[in-house]
Amino acid sequence: MSDHGTQAMRSPREVSRLVTRHLMPLLIAAYIMSFLDRTNIGMAKERLEIDLGISATAYGIGAGLFFITYALLEIPSNLILHKVGARFWITRIMVSWGLISAAMMFVQGEWSFYILRMLLGAAEAGLFPGVMYFLTQWFVREDRAKANGIFLLGVALASIIGAPLGGALLTMDGIGGLHGWQWMFLIEGLPACFLAIVVWKMLPDRPTQAKFLTPEEAADLEARIAAEETAGADASGVRTMGDIWKDKQMLLVVSVYLTEQIAIYAMTFFLPSIIGGYGDLSSVEIGLLTAIPWIFAAISCSIVPRFATTGSRSQAIVTISMVGICTGFALGAMSGPVVGLIGFCLGAASCFALHPVLFTFPASRLTGATLAGGLAFVNTIGLFGGFLGPYVMGFMEDSTGNKLSGLWFVVGVCAIGTVLSLFLKYGETTRRRAEVGPSAVPAK
Repeated sequence: MSDHGTQAMRSPREVSRLVTRHLMPLLIAAYIMSFLDRTNIGMAKERLEIDLGISATAYGIGAGLFFITYALLEIPSNLILHKVGARFWITRIMVSWGLISAAMMFVQGEWSFYILRMLLGAAEAGLFPGVMYFLTQWFVREDRAKANGIFLLGVALASIIGAPLGGALLTMDGIGGLHGWQWMFLIEGLPACFLAIVVWKMLPDRPTQAKFLTPEEAADLEARIAAEETAGADASGVRTMGDIWKDKQMLLVVSVYLTEQIAIYAMTFFLPSIIGGYGDLSSVEIGLLTAIPWIFAAISCSIVPRFATTGSRSQAIVTISMVGICTGFALGAMSGPVVGLIGFCLGAASCFALHPVLFTFPASRLTGATLAGGLAFVNTIGLFGGFLGPYVMGFMEDSTGNKLSGLWFVVGVCAIGTVLSLFLKYGETTRRRAEVGPSAVPAK
């Protein structure tokens, strides 16, 4: 019997569902605000050009500079999170990014735009890989892709909500002597600071600190996760950060992720302006149309990762998703408004099918601080795609006068990523069922 009255110990499957109900809503809410605050400049692009004279190339540089400082601080941030705990570190991240995002309302020109975007990247560094590492401490491998997909709902929901919300806030132009984009940055930035208080009060660092689990359930969960990590690290031989650079599978994960990130951020930052070029549309109409591909992304990341229960299935999902990204962006580049929007829907859905599954591969090969640093390493390299995608899109638009020209660059690099994905493999060949208890799975 447990310390929670006479309640019998729940099965691993029931425990997984309980963990999902208690942790995921809070993490999703945090990521919604995070993605909203890093990408809301997409809705402000045209107004920044008109009000401040920021060119498409300068906008692309500023959009991408966020990812330079974010990427450079990813590994240190995740190693700190491993040491001090997710509860404290995620709270710190949220407060700092919320304040800096709100301060975007004070942008005066290109250089202040660049500086604040770099500060925002530094403030938010470590959030995504931090949560990816945090989830490895709560979900066994069989459930991890599903948990990652649920978390990534935050990105899709932020894009669904963000575009119409940003369009509506832009209509506040002139109220209080402020531009509409200034109101947008202020109103969308500050809520992160308030949610940080909730994270501090409600987020446990590990199962044995969770009030919603019995001590027996928490110990069982931690033992099963520890056994999986040990088996994976033993099979791969990757035990230090230096070993990651020599591991071909980790380098393949990084390479595929880089190409996907180029695609996702090219679309994130430029889709509103591409849709705006379809005709004489208001900011609200642009926002509503921009939200459509992200609805498909939300559906995709809710359903597809549930099938990634084995290594072979995971590899197949990654490859098929990369093909979908290439096809979707090609349709967006060469078709009219209707077929083009369908293409972007396919591209968004494919990105969000791939993303949560790809991030299960490092946890099949790494453990402990190396896993925390390895996840940050994958995200660090991948996020250079967050700089490269917007930069090339902006540069190509200014060079050719065509908002769609940069999409062919995306198709090309994602074709390379598709080929590389064919060689992905899981690190551990022996797969344990989630129902195995601590008596059969030794603790680390």
